[in-house]
Amino acid sequence: MASFLNLSVSSSPFLSRWQPIRSNSSVIQGRLDFVGKSWHQRLMLLPLKCLSSGSGPGQESEPEAETPNFPLSSSSSSSNFTYNLCAAIGGIGFFETTYLTYLKLTNSDAFCPIGGGTCGDILNSDYAFVFGVPLPLIGMAAYGLVATLGLQLTGDDLPFGVSKSNARLMLLGCTTSMAASSAYFLYILSTKFAGSSCSYCLISAMLSFSLFFITLKMSFGLLELQKFVALQICIASLVIVTLNTSYSASGPASSSLAEIELPYYSTEITTPSNHFALSLARHLHSIGAKMYGAFWCSHCLEQKQMFGHEAAALLDYVECFPEGYRKGTKIVKACTDAGIEGFPTWVINGQVLSGEQELSELAQISGFNESVQPS
Repeated sequence: MASFLNLSVSSSPFLSRWQPIRSNSSVIQGRLDFVGKSWHQRLMLLPLKCLSSGSGPGQESEPEAETPNFPLSSSSSSSNFTYNLCAAIGGIGFFETTYLTYLKLTNSDAFCPIGGGTCGDILNSDYAFVFGVPLPLIGMAAYGLVATLGLQLTGDDLPFGVSKSNARLMLLGCTTSMAASSAYFLYILSTKFAGSSCSYCLISAMLSFSLFFITLKMSFGLLELQKFVALQICIASLVIVTLNTSYSASGPASSSLAEIELPYYSTEITTPSNHFALSLARHLHSIGAKMYGAFWCSHCLEQKQMFGHEAAALLDYVECFPEGYRKGTKIVKACTDAGIEGFPTWVINGQVLSGEQELSELAQISGFNESVQPS
């Protein structure tokens, strides 16, 4: 047995340098262990490039340092976009309500491209006040607050020591109250002013709802919103109760357009007609152009005043309320067939023009050439 071990070990070139080899098994085992440790140490020096992220001893800190940076940066950029968008929409609403506030304080009529006289009647009704305060003035303050909060939330430091979380709650409360107010006024518009139109009211409602949904979706997550549902319901309920109390106390229904009765009356054109107005009126009559209006519409009267007494008599004017106006009165079939939604409305060669039009604009659209007079 000993001779066999000596022959096996001596015949191996790898182990020949440890000669002479003893037949002691413990010595053989010890040298084999030394060889195994030597190869294990060499393997540890090889570059291990197939390790997954975080599995190597020197790579654990790199993913942890880099991974959180990307989502934080993306979240910050998304929040800034949201607040800038709120500021922009709030600025648009602020300018609209500032214009309406100026008209209200100066007792001037608003320019209503859609809705004609009905738009002015709605803006001047008792529903345009809340406890005696002009509604556009309240809207101007609300839009201004939203625009200011949106701009401030894009920065790091807020004035007066207000934290970002409190500022976000203020923004949510403000947009919730504005959306509730807009929903209430749309209800008033559809019930108390049926058949009437107010472009400024619709624009304001669109802006309010946009701000509300943007704040909900982009500024707050679903889990966060669940904490504030009760608060939003309380704010909306408080706004509606306040508005309803204001209008119940002042009784606006008695003086609104929807409740009063207006017997038909004719309007008198006091301005004289010049040569251009007379020629244009004859041309409009010759091509079948029609002007649709209502006897109580101040813008319709102003449009006729532009033509003058003689020229206005030549126009094909269609009165939509020849029997007067009262609650439930419908416009005549001719106006319904033409799809009239506001006054005045022109239909020239199939083209519909809403609101007052300058004579030069009517001449251009109708193809009027002063050098060629209709026979």
